[in-house]
Amino acid sequence: MNDLIGRVFDFEKRVFPSSKGLYAKLTEHGQRPKALMISCADSRVVPELIMQADPGDLFVCRNAGNIVPPFATQNGGVSSTVEYAVAALGVRDIIVCGHSDCGAMKALMNPEMLEGMPNVAAWLRHSHAAECVVRAGYGPLDKNDKVRAASLENVVVQLAHLRTHPSVAAGIARGEISLHGWFVDIHAGQMLGLDGATGRFLPIRDDQPLPVALAAAQRLAMDEPFVEAAE
Repeated sequence: MNDLIGRVFDFEKRVFPSSKGLYAKLTEHGQRPKALMISCADSRVVPELIMQADPGDLFVCRNAGNIVPPFATQNGGVSSTVEYAVAALGVRDIIVCGHSDCGAMKALMNPEMLEGMPNVAAWLRHSHAAECVVRAGYGPLDKNDKVRAASLENVVVQLAHLRTHPSVAAGIARGEISLHGWFVDIHAGQMLGLDGATGRFLPIRDDQPLPVALAAAQRLAMDEPFVEAAE
């Protein structure tokens, strides 16, 4: 803890003065983050570091398992964060980011690990569909591959949950919001992105198009009524 406190002093003495102009701008004009990232609370995964983001670039929501509960009438921290990011801040890109060696996904696939943690067990029910996909859709997997598969499928499930949120659904329908599914391979230092066309996670490369789970495009179920011009 003393080491962390020492870094607070370093922020005050060195980091803040070197970025004083940026902080002044953010204070005067407010925040306009480029994206909302919903990531795991795992201490090894730092969204701002991975994206090399400056203050004001990212609106971040972190929780165990990078989970987005389906929209419901009862209030929740993730739901409120999503709604505020879209409705108040005008965020147009939303990223759900999982990672390798995820403790939440280990517990999902090994329920005995949840003994004595009723709140975690209840939270992970929002990932139950990912567990079912792995158990029913994959062949025999060793324990490490099982966790990796669950982590990837969990990103897909949480993106589906995200679309149940009214602010997100409306933005998608208008063609204003893109959804991204990312996966950080901690061991390889590599980022994978979900390609919505194939359903597979592909390496993100600077010389290739960015894999996008759901690209921004107007999605309305009915054609707008044709109104004849007045004669």
